[in-house]
Amino acid sequence: MNQRNETLRTHFRVGLIGLGGMAQSHIRHIQGIENFSITAICDVSEASLAKVGAQLQLPAHRCFSHYKELITDPEVDVIASVTPNDVHAEIIQACLEANKPFMAEKPFTRTFEEAEHLLQLYQENPVPAMVSFVYRYTPAFRYAKELIVQGKIGTVRSASLQYLQGWGAASKNVPYLWRFNKDITGTGTLGDLGSHMIDMAHYLFGSFQELSAQLQTIIPERKDSSTGQLVKVEVDDFASFQARLEGDIRCVFQTTRNAIGSGNQHEASIYGDIGTLHASTEKPDELLWIYEEPSTGQLIRQIMTVPENVKATQWDDFLNLLLGTPRDDMPGFIDGYENQKVLEACVRADALKMTVHLDHM
Repeated sequence: MNQRNETLRTHFRVGLIGLGGMAQSHIRHIQGIENFSITAICDVSEASLAKVGAQLQLPAHRCFSHYKELITDPEVDVIASVTPNDVHAEIIQACLEANKPFMAEKPFTRTFEEAEHLLQLYQENPVPAMVSFVYRYTPAFRYAKELIVQGKIGTVRSASLQYLQGWGAASKNVPYLWRFNKDITGTGTLGDLGSHMIDMAHYLFGSFQELSAQLQTIIPERKDSSTGQLVKVEVDDFASFQARLEGDIRCVFQTTRNAIGSGNQHEASIYGDIGTLHASTEKPDELLWIYEEPSTGQLIRQIMTVPENVKATQWDDFLNLLLGTPRDDMPGFIDGYENQKVLEACVRADALKMTVHLDHM
């Protein structure tokens, strides 16, 4: 799709690549917006193609087994990619080469080297692009940003962000999955969950300046469910890092899949000169504002309900991008690239046991 000669287009035919667990969420959102229709799907699994093809009432010739065939299909206007990490870079490159707008899954790529190659291609031929940092659309986080901008907590000095899940804990006996395979994922929990924390800090505060990090593999082997043999896990399942962001804001991060009792616990505590904000995915429609009452000095803990005007959805933002009216805070191509740069800095900082300055990378 060429932006110059397609400015009047208001309906977009979506090609969906990857029919795993997240695909159904995207399908629901796509079908909820009249400006979109799914005209093609792609997956390596014939069974998934048949099942989702029947669900969407697509003919067999609209169900592809290779992503390049879908991306170059003239009946597809935009791409939504929901795949494992090892094909992220290939799919983004194919979209850039085909001049097709796309929404790509996170993390942006497996490695920073892949990200640098894509940046060069994008600079030569920029196309409308979004990266699926979905937690920018959690109402509590969006409201936290608005309150920060309004000065409700004064100058932000520091923050603590964490993203905890419990499904990988030792007691769960989870077998060896693709998420534990370095060739597919690049990193482990760091890229899977940590990329969301990094994006949230970027969204709330700005760019990263320097950081130090520690990565750990808590469970070094997992059983292959097909052979019964133990397989070495070469990626992290715990990551912690501390960083200095623009404005001299100091942030502490931790993420793990081994936090028993945590389902999908992504949260931020933000500390300013005159107040504190707590926001979490566990209570997406409210946040906690703590401040001192000016006249009495009494500490006030106020639960704030997120107003409707703050709320937005990822697919609405993608539509605005395609229509040429993107939000300033939409997670675009450069956000994906910068996110991968921070992930790389974490890997280097852990390996070198030293602080890494991002402007030196």
